[in-house]
Amino acid sequence: MMMRTSGSRGSSMTHSPWTNNSPSPPPFSDFTDINNNNRRSPGQPLVPNNKINSKPKILPRELIDRYKRGDTHPVSALYQLSQVLQFQLDLKETVTTAGISGFYFAFCAVIDGIQYKTGMGTTKKEARAKASELALKELLASLENDEIPSDTDTVGPPPLPVREKESTITQIHSGRAVIERKNPIKDQVPSVVREMFTKLMDNYPEFSGCGGTLAAFVMLSPTGCEVVALGTGSSNTKASPAPTGRILHDSHAVVTARRSLMRFLYRNLLLFFSNNSALKEKSVFQQDETTKLLSFKNHITLHLYLSQLPKGASQIPSQLRLNPLSISAWEVNNQISLHVVVEGKVFSKFSSSYEQMGSHVVSMSATDKVMQWQVLGFQGALLSHFIEPIYMSSIFIGDGSCSDIRGMEMAVNQRVDGITSALPLYYCVYRPHISLVSSAIPSDTRPTQKFLSLNWSHEDLTLEMVDALEGKSTEDSPFKSSPALASRLCKAAMFSRFNLVAKESQREELLTAVTYREAKMMAKPYQEAKSMLKSYLERKGYGQWVEKPPISDHFSI
Repeated sequence: MMMRTSGSRGSSMTHSPWTNNSPSPPPFSDFTDINNNNRRSPGQPLVPNNKINSKPKILPRELIDRYKRGDTHPVSALYQLSQVLQFQLDLKETVTTAGISGFYFAFCAVIDGIQYKTGMGTTKKEARAKASELALKELLASLENDEIPSDTDTVGPPPLPVREKESTITQIHSGRAVIERKNPIKDQVPSVVREMFTKLMDNYPEFSGCGGTLAAFVMLSPTGCEVVALGTGSSNTKASPAPTGRILHDSHAVVTARRSLMRFLYRNLLLFFSNNSALKEKSVFQQDETTKLLSFKNHITLHLYLSQLPKGASQIPSQLRLNPLSISAWEVNNQISLHVVVEGKVFSKFSSSYEQMGSHVVSMSATDKVMQWQVLGFQGALLSHFIEPIYMSSIFIGDGSCSDIRGMEMAVNQRVDGITSALPLYYCVYRPHISLVSSAIPSDTRPTQKFLSLNWSHEDLTLEMVDALEGKSTEDSPFKSSPALASRLCKAAMFSRFNLVAKESQREELLTAVTYREAKMMAKPYQEAKSMLKSYLERKGYGQWVEKPPISDHFSI
């Protein structure tokens, strides 16, 4: 199962039940960020800022009892506790201790800047779970001993136990370093992507010129490594937004691949909700009996391959540092800011050239979208009705001309550092491991068809070719959904799949949504997280997120 966790920073969880009576997270300005120097000293209790006055006076007994009965996963329990008691939580990758032989990952819980015991495991999931168990054991013991009586007038949670820094224990390589040397995933991912792309092009050589920019999602499971979604493209449509839901406005490779991934997820949801047990077993999903939401089965992770650095802030100079106090306002505004794509050209949100474009078709840059998906999940609003957020464990850049990925690291991870505590349950900043790998595009590929976009999803019988400028399938596309040439990736197709899954899962309340937009807005936690992200980015000075006109979502099927 893919756990909802942060790779190096940010909170983590799986199997977390929604609780209507849980206090809402406070504004981010009311939190002490774990990255700053405003941490409590040893022995100082965790207390709220003066603006926070809604913390509970007694411990969340139901939450604790569920965890002790084994009904709640330890990572989930720790994250829920952090929301209820409103402390800063970080599950971060660390190093294994001396005397540990073999290949292990290591994680530790950091609560309000205090590091707890290190948990280790042969997988990241196992290591995070162990770290959470160790932190909960110590944390609950202290909290229960010092529980505030229900008749007290004291505001705020009881003090948290303080761990002294570990004594001089010799440490060896981190789990990440070991996995890079001993696990061939960095070699496997470009290899399987190259194999799949070559296979598709061998079957349809007439489209071999559309592979200049490629993105793919690769699933790693106990059975191996395989491509589950793939897309190419580098253009936007020239068509104006219309209330039909049948035009693709953005056909950049990572966007195309991501929508193909959504088709893969819908297909597996239908398998899960099938009455046929054999089909259900084939699904990548499993269900939590408490929340009824689905998540990936154990030991399944997803990884993103990009043939080049995506457009936008990831291409900023590597020497730039994400510290507004030490770099010029021009650099902040024009390089680390949000970027938009207008008629194939990329502009900073603060660029005067962008203001002069006057185009009706504007998309956020691919870099900004990847950053957004690593917070909100790659599944989008409609799928969030059924599944927990889907995050990438790794992002691999197969760009031979690229020697530095610091820009990608800054743009995807660092710009959203500190937002996790303000997000609703299930959502966090999942920091993927970003690294350079070999190219998956055959050396003889010539990108001569720059306005064509290919899409393919696992178990598709054939690929679909889209004219990116028109936003529709081409006349000679191997797959055509209808004479109108609406792409299988369009919003109307996604809404149709959503309604089918809602029917199969007997979610009658979802079937009351008449329009695509209405169904999206019913995903309240997702929309709350999205709103938080937008306001956070704007408050931090990166610019305002640009949305397509609402008219493009006001359609029914």
